[in-house]
Amino acid sequence: MRTLVTGSIAYDTIMVFPDRFKNHLLPDQLHILNVCFLTPEMRREYGGTAGNIGYNLKLLGGEPLVMATVGDDIQPYVERLAALGIDSTLLKRVSGQFTAQAFITTDLDDNQITAFHPGAMNHSHENRISAALGARLAIVGPDGKEGMLQHARQCAALDIPFVFDPGQGLPMFSAGELVELVGLADYVALNDYEGKLLEEKSGRRLEDLAREVKALVVTLGAKGSLILADGARHEIPSVAPERVLDPTGCGDAYRAGLLHGIAHGLDWPTTGRLGSLMGAIKIAHRGAQNHRAGHNEIAQRFRSAYGYALPEAALAAS
Repeated sequence: MRTLVTGSIAYDTIMVFPDRFKNHLLPDQLHILNVCFLTPEMRREYGGTAGNIGYNLKLLGGEPLVMATVGDDIQPYVERLAALGIDSTLLKRVSGQFTAQAFITTDLDDNQITAFHPGAMNHSHENRISAALGARLAIVGPDGKEGMLQHARQCAALDIPFVFDPGQGLPMFSAGELVELVGLADYVALNDYEGKLLEEKSGRRLEDLAREVKALVVTLGAKGSLILADGARHEIPSVAPERVLDPTGCGDAYRAGLLHGIAHGLDWPTTGRLGSLMGAIKIAHRGAQNHRAGHNEIAQRFRSAYGYALPEAALAAS
């Protein structure tokens, strides 16, 4: 199944602070905050929500269509996508702009402080979703605000079922816009912080919003995830990773499992478990796109973690 993935393509500069942020922040002095975190470890990675989700979908045997606006510096990323067999024809280059850049600092508790330069992402509304793309499922991920609104409306107009994943872009939207986006979507995916923020901004409980979609998914980090669907609560356990090295991109890996489960008609407990497994595979590697896992490994790890097998169709190329 061709799955359209809209969102950011970005370069991630990742720095590791070998201490805990809380040890250096004085609660009564936050109004005059002036702090420097020494980060002796730094690396540059390929990232962005659309790139990360597309990468993980490819690992699962999917056919991702990655749509994003990018800058003059995108060529190394294009070459990487080509090597991975991921179509990059829907990347629109915006002259005179940088590709989006994230500067992420992670501490020993896996807390993150991120500075983000959107660059070409602010032109995401210049990309248009059409029936000619042949997408049968989509995700509208964090992107330029106008682009997210337009892509959600375009998916709805074309009857393309889609996941609304506001991510860290959620504060951009008004209460009315968020209610509209949830109403247009077939599925909603959030982390626990975003879930609380959505409740606060919309004035509605997640359980109420879940009635307007086929499923509302909330990831809870090491505590697993929660899927509200068909009036039921599915509490999804997490998977113990081989090691915990870097949480960057774990949510995107989960969303790839979510999309793959939807595309193959898996039940919600199995879909959530596949998402959790993909997150666990990712967190054991540095960077958002450096983990490797073939179909056989994913199937074996799923059985080992949960005691039953994934349907064979779910691990066949779609």
